[in-house]
Amino acid sequence: MRQDHGKHSWPWWKEQTIPKWENDPWRFKMENSFEEAIFNIERDRPMSWFLKQKERLTALHPDMSETMVHKRILRKCGGDLEHAIRRICIEPCSTEDYINAMEDITTRTKIGRNWYKPPMENKTSRKPITKPNKAHDKAPFKCHKCGSTSHFANTCPKKTRINEIEIEKDYTKETNNVSIHEIDSKPSEEEELPDELSIENINVSFKVIEVHTHLPQYSD
Repeated sequence: MRQDHGKHSWPWWKEQTIPKWENDPWRFKMENSFEEAIFNIERDRPMSWFLKQKERLTALHPDMSETMVHKRILRKCGGDLEHAIRRICIEPCSTEDYINAMEDITTRTKIGRNWYKPPMENKTSRKPITKPNKAHDKAPFKCHKCGSTSHFANTCPKKTRINEIEIEKDYTKETNNVSIHEIDSKPSEEEELPDELSIENINVSFKVIEVHTHLPQYSD
């Protein structure tokens, strides 16, 4: 375009660029660029960043005063950094004064650092860590006598071990007495022998009688 028209003054160039650039899409793009331009100490240089924001505002609002332009730019610096610059630069101040104060603060102090954190990329969804509930994890109480969970040891219906030993002793005594009586009541082997012998004698006598009946009778 410069080759076609040659050298001209800035007002002439401004009139030529208005029909091409100053339209609604261009204004919308410039406004979004200014709103998203938040100063970052680790990424931006104070002089280039400040001048770029001033050019955007003057292009969008040619009639805006320089003091208002400076105020709107300082709002993009963050609370601490903006407050420090305002304490140094008292109106009326030039653009150069603001840039010098901004460079001194960002290079010599830690004011304004980590004010704006960009959104994290590749966020990993962390599962909530469930802590164990100690109240529910406790083992149920048990009776140490019978092992039941329905009562305590002081109300346990089961008798103590001492009573169990006494019961066992009584039971053993009773069983011993019963066994002694059974032994006394049983007949001895010596007493059983005569009965067996008598039965055998009877059997023998029956046999003798049977034999005698079958023998022939002899007359005298």
